[in-house]
Amino acid sequence: MSIPFVDDATAVVYSLIVHVAGALAPAGGVATAIVLCTVALRALLLPLTLAAVRGERSRAVLAPKVRELQQRHGQDRARLGTELTELYRAEGVSPLAGCLPALVQAPFFMITYRMFSAARIAGHANVLLTHQLFGVALSTRLIGGGHPLVFVPFVVVLVGLGILADRRARRVAAANATAVPNGIMRVLPYLSVASLLVVPLAAALYLVTTMSWTAVENAVLRRGLPAGGA
Repeated sequence: MSIPFVDDATAVVYSLIVHVAGALAPAGGVATAIVLCTVALRALLLPLTLAAVRGERSRAVLAPKVRELQQRHGQDRARLGTELTELYRAEGVSPLAGCLPALVQAPFFMITYRMFSAARIAGHANVLLTHQLFGVALSTRLIGGGHPLVFVPFVVVLVGLGILADRRARRVAAANATAVPNGIMRVLPYLSVASLLVVPLAAALYLVTTMSWTAVENAVLRRGLPAGGA
């Protein structure tokens, strides 16, 4: 199915990956290009991440006031929501600021998926489909594509990173007096593992790279927060 904006963006990123991969042919080619382009994307998103960290620190400072409001209006959810909104507005804090980096990354994941699943890009044969990692085509999928062992390292890494993200989310919630993640929110850190069943190997490489970057950001940029570093 053709999606105009996604197709146009895919054509641009595709051309970039092909050129970078050509320059890096002796050092991993397309696989290395995916890692470097992902790192470049995350570096460009650093201003958003820093803003999210500042917001998180501000919410941690406001935690005692939030707990006080919860005790005062805990039986009136509508009133509590209004009071919390007014508190955050008065302090210039956005409770959703931390979501921006993830939202901006979503289109790039879609583009990576398309680059390694579409037979033709911008009217030309997709040359990326033949490139390999560990002797397996980067377009290979776990379901229907074979070579399950090549996905094992990605599964192990993503499960480990998911556990770190889950633990940190719970500590952040406790420190900021917000709801502890439950239900669908509890499994969000592990959705990347489930996605390995259907995404190309190239997308798995992107996921491991970007989630590893996030883990390093948490350890470095969020050091000293009440929630801890991981």
